[in-house]
Amino acid sequence: QVQLVESGGGLVQPGGSLRLSCAASGSIFRIYNMGWYRQGPGKQRELVAQISKGGSTKYADSVKGRFTISRDNAKNTVYLQMNNLKAEDTAVYYCNSVVNGGNDYWGQGTQVTVSS
Repeated sequence: QVQLVESGGGLVQPGGSLRLSCAASGSIFRIYNMGWYRQGPGKQRELVAQISKGGSTKYADSVKGRFTISRDNAKNTVYLQMNNLKAEDTAVYYCNSVVNGGNDYWGQGTQVTVSS
């Protein structure tokens, strides 16, 4: 059993910053990719950023230059630093991790609201 617990969401004004964290725990032998997805109102869930075990990263075009993904392998934790937030970044953000034999796990989601 593997659990992903997210934290760090909230309400922020346009141009502001937030940092999301996601800690994986449980029966973990190996974590492969870790990433963040989001689902805005009336939209499909989309990839925001992803990081491999070795540190290679991938970003959605809409967040390049504003968001930074990182991970601490010793803590089984992935972070998403979000700067210069825009109203269109408003969404529920979900942590995702591929663990052990390739099993896919999701966090419960954390709300990010960008509004003045």
